[in-house]
Amino acid sequence: MTRVPESPGPPSPEDSREASRGRPGGRWQAFVRPLGVRPVHAVRAEAARIGRSVRAIGRGPGRERDLLVQSLKAAGAALLAWVVAKNLMGDPMALMAPWVALVLVQATVYSSLRRAAQQCTAICAGTLLASGAEAVTGDTLGALAICLPLLMLLANWSRFGDQGIYGATTAVFTLAAGSVSAASVGHRLGQTLLGAVIGVAVNALVLPPIHLRDVRENLAAVARETGDVLCAVAGELRDGDWDARTAADWSRRSARLEHRLETLHSARRWSRESLRLMNGPLRALRRVPSDIPPDAEDERWSRITGHVRALTRTLAIAADEDRAPMPPDPEVLATYARLLELLGQSCRAEGDRLLGGPADGRAGDGNAEGGDSGDGCGEDGERTRRELHHRLQEVLREHAGREAARTTVLGSLLLQAESLWAEAVPAAVREPERQGAVASRTASRAPEAE
Repeated sequence: MTRVPESPGPPSPEDSREASRGRPGGRWQAFVRPLGVRPVHAVRAEAARIGRSVRAIGRGPGRERDLLVQSLKAAGAALLAWVVAKNLMGDPMALMAPWVALVLVQATVYSSLRRAAQQCTAICAGTLLASGAEAVTGDTLGALAICLPLLMLLANWSRFGDQGIYGATTAVFTLAAGSVSAASVGHRLGQTLLGAVIGVAVNALVLPPIHLRDVRENLAAVARETGDVLCAVAGELRDGDWDARTAADWSRRSARLEHRLETLHSARRWSRESLRLMNGPLRALRRVPSDIPPDAEDERWSRITGHVRALTRTLAIAADEDRAPMPPDPEVLATYARLLELLGQSCRAEGDRLLGGPADGRAGDGNAEGGDSGDGCGEDGERTRRELHHRLQEVLREHAGREAARTTVLGSLLLQAESLWAEAVPAAVREPERQGAVASRTASRAPEAE
């Protein structure tokens, strides 16, 4: 018989070292290998992100294209300031104008104006204090020792924002340039004002930045991620394969919704600031969308994510063996999972509508995972929700007299689901069913009255 050769095992550390010494580049690989491949993966991931950003610029309007426009505007403002200062005005200190113009093309016109005032004040203070200190001491080191402590105190004054440091840096540049004279001080201050005027003008007149689209995109992301969390919880509850670790993961995912909300609130603040001083001109240019989600939508989704966090916390407590509450039976949880799936599909559909899908709250996308009624909304979804809710209430009544621990958990879960449905599903969808329920109750009571 031919003996089958044994598969070689992993080499020993000694063999690895000998092999690394015997081949070209082996010592280098032996040195690099302990560092791991994380730097390579980090570089690849960053390159992939850059590629996605470049493709997003070509696809259409979005955050990436806005950043490109602002970057080109800043570069253009600096070039224009240099041409005006150096070639048209013949100023020997043309450095200040492009520098100030470059940094004042901000994310909004209002922030450009505010920072222009802060930076010009800081630069003027630094120039005047430095020149005054140099005139008193006649020595660069002595002038720096006098003016820098005062300017650093001014830099930490909240009125200057993050522009106060320019006072100290301007003082250093002023004293390091050599002789300080009235002419050089005048040139420096004039170039500062010129750069501020050019930077603010370019930002305000050339495609003034607006951030209203970010509100819709972030609101849609909150809706989509809320739906993903609910559908994930529903899927694992339905399969019955969940424990304390799974419930802890649900809690972490629901907590991450808080970060999404913070991003949404930040985008809302930027949208308000982008309209300050520019609301009229932007509307005249028809650059302000007419369908911006109102502020009430932020509060509504804040309440929805709060209910999701409460729901996942209840499941985490029920999964903890050291706690008294117990989860309901698997059959009951499967019914509850179907209800959560409807809610998750409704949230996902809301996210799709915010990004340009159907806006009436009734038509679904037709391809939701599982579920009974497309996007979870509409009359079919409401009918299914009422049936599931009625079934769970019956179970709750059965448990009320004999299993207090399970009743507590199921009652809390059912309350959170009711609150989620009331917030997540449009009122226009719920209203016909509510009116039908009222009419049916009225009709059923009429014979009794006779």
